[in-house]
Amino acid sequence: MEYVVFSALFIVTHIVVYTAAGAITYPLFYRDLHGGEGSLYGPFLRDMTDPAERARNGKLLLPTQIARGLLMSVVLYPVLGYLGELPFALQFAFLAGLMYVYTDLAAATPFSNTIEGILYMQPRFIRTAFWPTQVEAVIYAVLMGIAAGWYLF
Repeated sequence: MEYVVFSALFIVTHIVVYTAAGAITYPLFYRDLHGGEGSLYGPFLRDMTDPAERARNGKLLLPTQIARGLLMSVVLYPVLGYLGELPFALQFAFLAGLMYVYTDLAAATPFSNTIEGILYMQPRFIRTAFWPTQVEAVIYAVLMGIAAGWYLF
C-alpha cells in the first residue's frame, strides 16, 4: 500500500510541477519554436497553433503525464526507505538532480535539450533551443525536488 500511495502522490506532484514549468516557459521561449509557419520544430512536432492538434493534445496530456509520473515513481521504489531517512537538503539534491539529469540533459533521445542532441542534431536546433529548454528543465527539476522532498517524505 505504501508504494501505491507514493506513486499516486508522485504522479500528482509531477503533473502540477510539469504544468507549472510549462506555463512559465512556454510563453517566454517555446511559442515560436512549437507552432506556426516556419517554427523550428514545425517539420517534426505537432503544431499547437492548429485547433485540432491543440484539442488532441488536450485530451492526451493528462493520461501521458500520469503514465510518466507512474513510471518515474516505480523506478524509485528500491530507494524509498533510504530517501525517507535523508535530510530534506539531500532529498532535494537527489530528486532535483535525478529529474534534471535523467529526464532531460542525459536522456538518450537526440533532441535539442540533450547531450545526444548536441551530438546528432543539426546545429540550428541546438543554437536556437538548447538554453531555453534547459531553463524549463531546471525549473521542473528544482520544483520537483522541493515538492517531492517536502511532500513525499
